Amino acid sequence: MQQWWRDAVLYQIYPRSFADSNGDGIGDIPGITSRLDHIAALGVNGVWLSPFYPSPWADGGYDVADFRGVDPALGTLDDFDAMVRKAHKRRLKVMIDIVPNHTSEAHPWFQEALAAGPGSPARERYVFRDGRGENGEEPPTNWRSTFGGPAWSRTSDGQWYLHMFAPEQPDLNWDDDRVREEFRGILRFWADRGVDGFRIDVAYALVKDMDEPLRDLVPVEGGRFEDILANPDHPLLDRPGVHEVYRDWRRVLSEYDPPRATVAEVWLPSDRRVRYTRPDELDQAFNFEFLEARWDADTYRQVIDASLRDARSVSTVPTWVIGNHDVVRPVSVLSLPPGTDQRAWLLSDGREPEPDLALGERRARALALLKLALPGSAYIYQGEELGLPEVADLPADALEDPRWVNSGRTDKGRDGCRVPLPWNTGGPSFGFGSNGSWLPQPSWWGRYSVEAQADVPDSMLRLYQEVLTLRENCAVDEEVRWDRRLDQGPVLAFWRGGYVLVMVNTGEVPVPLPEGEVMVASVPLEGRTLPGNSAVWLHREP
Repeated sequence: MQQWWRDAVLYQIYPRSFADSNGDGIGDIPGITSRLDHIAALGVNGVWLSPFYPSPWADGGYDVADFRGVDPALGTLDDFDAMVRKAHKRRLKVMIDIVPNHTSEAHPWFQEALAAGPGSPARERYVFRDGRGENGEEPPTNWRSTFGGPAWSRTSDGQWYLHMFAPEQPDLNWDDDRVREEFRGILRFWADRGVDGFRIDVAYALVKDMDEPLRDLVPVEGGRFEDILANPDHPLLDRPGVHEVYRDWRRVLSEYDPPRATVAEVWLPSDRRVRYTRPDELDQAFNFEFLEARWDADTYRQVIDASLRDARSVSTVPTWVIGNHDVVRPVSVLSLPPGTDQRAWLLSDGREPEPDLALGERRARALALLKLALPGSAYIYQGEELGLPEVADLPADALEDPRWVNSGRTDKGRDGCRVPLPWNTGGPSFGFGSNGSWLPQPSWWGRYSVEAQADVPDSMLRLYQEVLTLRENCAVDEEVRWDRRLDQGPVLAFWRGGYVLVMVNTGEVPVPLPEGEVMVASVPLEGRTLPGNSAVWLHREP
């Protein structure tokens, strides 16, 4: 039986920013349900929900206090069940985030660990250590948090606990069997409710080398410790033992018919990432090389060939993604001069260098045609179908991402890609809700709304609908055949399905088009030429 995820397109929903059903300014589960028709009309195959669990929201919901519930601000379990039923009625699969590396500090396990004290069984579920120095006043190692500052925080009794992310997110100890059994139960809890799959947060960081003596790390630029190239035998990342966790999960998820699908967040070089998708482990891992590729034909060729080759080596398919809730929106990235430091650009409120949003949107349209023509699965982050740019000028007092404070206000973080969606051209929150939104929307947000684009033939929304409708015409195999005559210089040209020719011109100069019927183009075509920064699908015999 064909595995549904091998050629699926999934739409990522960041629940707090999608649709607000009760006017409190926060997106919620009933809001998602009310907008399922929009998602179905796009032509995607399913949705992926970022966390909606009970949480203090220190890190956008990735600090989970209860893995078997729904945050009261977002709804109830009954609301979730209703959403799943209605999604399935529209033939949409439902994938949810699972966050196994850490919990919230508000999780009952961590509160029990704090109360129980050093050496207790409760503390063994997490990573507690004594500090260095005469009185243990220094952190156990020099490890740095991804969000800035030390990766250790001290408790009132003097011990330190590990947190790869914010201090409010203590890391779990995956050497403890109770942790492993707990997550088997969590997977079954949601699979029993009809969830079709799981996106696994920071999937490569669960198992850690905590043998004494603990090892310091080679510092990397920006105080981040995640640079695995500087630390090949990293004690926190990509440890061999993590693969047994996923073999165990595979056995659990194979109890269901069909087996529940998995996709992993693994920020590793391709040759190490594919190990997570071996036949007895996870199904897929996000292809971040494609997301990070610069607008250049040679770069895309190399990434596409390597992605296909590596996926085949473990009998899976690539995932293609150009944005998500953690990165600057692609329209803005593609509008900036090559080599721009995105953190510095955000700190300038998006003014220096000045983005060319018209160019960024033009390239994003072409990139959508490229992404959705490739074999394998694809993910669309909410708002990509509207061509939303990054909101780079959010006021400092509105920022909620822990990166802002923990970096000493040198990294504005990810709030700019999480601004609530515009559904209407006007109103108190452009149709997001009836009473404002948790992050401020810019005054010009309405021009990108669903309402503004729905009846405009050449809008970004209509382009996505058209391409997703046509995608099934080339999703008949898992091969890319480069056209040796046309694929050269700044032009990508390859065949899909035997009769669909995809051409992407990453240069500035128009190039001749071969004979063939235009199925879809990213810009209006004049004559038989493909303008610069544009793409086309042609129907023709090879």
